[in-house]
Amino acid sequence: MEEQLAELGLVAALGLGVLLGLRHSLDPDHVVAVSTIVGEYRNPLKSFWVGVSWGLGHTATLFLIGIVIISLRLTIPDRMALLLEFFVGIMLVGLGAQVVYGFWKKKVHQHAHGHEESNHQHYHSHSQETEVERAHHGEIGIGKPFFRKKSFLVGTVHGVAGSAALTLLILASIESSIAGLIYILLFGVGSVLSMGIMTILISLPFVASANRLPSLNRGIQFAVGALSMVFGGFLMYQIGFVEGLF
Repeated sequence: MEEQLAELGLVAALGLGVLLGLRHSLDPDHVVAVSTIVGEYRNPLKSFWVGVSWGLGHTATLFLIGIVIISLRLTIPDRMALLLEFFVGIMLVGLGAQVVYGFWKKKVHQHAHGHEESNHQHYHSHSQETEVERAHHGEIGIGKPFFRKKSFLVGTVHGVAGSAALTLLILASIESSIAGLIYILLFGVGSVLSMGIMTILISLPFVASANRLPSLNRGIQFAVGALSMVFGGFLMYQIGFVEGLF
């Protein structure tokens, strides 16, 4: 009877891993970070792979750290956990700054064209160009694989920062090392699926405004970049001074 109860408890814990993974990807810092990347695409399916790549990076980091912590029965010091969270704030500011800089850079830029009579230069906006034309100007790639390196790297940073609470939960509720690693993988599955769906939803305003309302599209991108910078700065202040990192 006790063994059956233990097995039921283990199944419940593993099921909880999936549910927590689904919930975990909805954290504000995760959504804001991915939003800065989704704006680069004009196709919901391509945006989906941004979320999937984030989830894979997040899971990979958690799994590697989980192996060390579960096998050696270690815990991450509170100060180290705060420092890792602080790095997330720095990353959000960097992602936002990149979007804002790209907004101004791509708004109006210069091209030199050769003609029979003479060479001349003219200025124009790329906001209404197709993906093929934008690829010609080096803004996006054609035939890219589903895997998104940038999103994967962002996910790894979030995975490191979120590893402390997750691994402590595992150590507290699951005694088996193998079961603990399975828990992380199931948690990762939930994160991958949830973020993949979330990025499709996030991409809809970008997709809807890309061709018909280019000015609104640029405004949304700028707003997302500014929000990422503000949120990242707030997170750094909260962790650095309110929670006592410094």
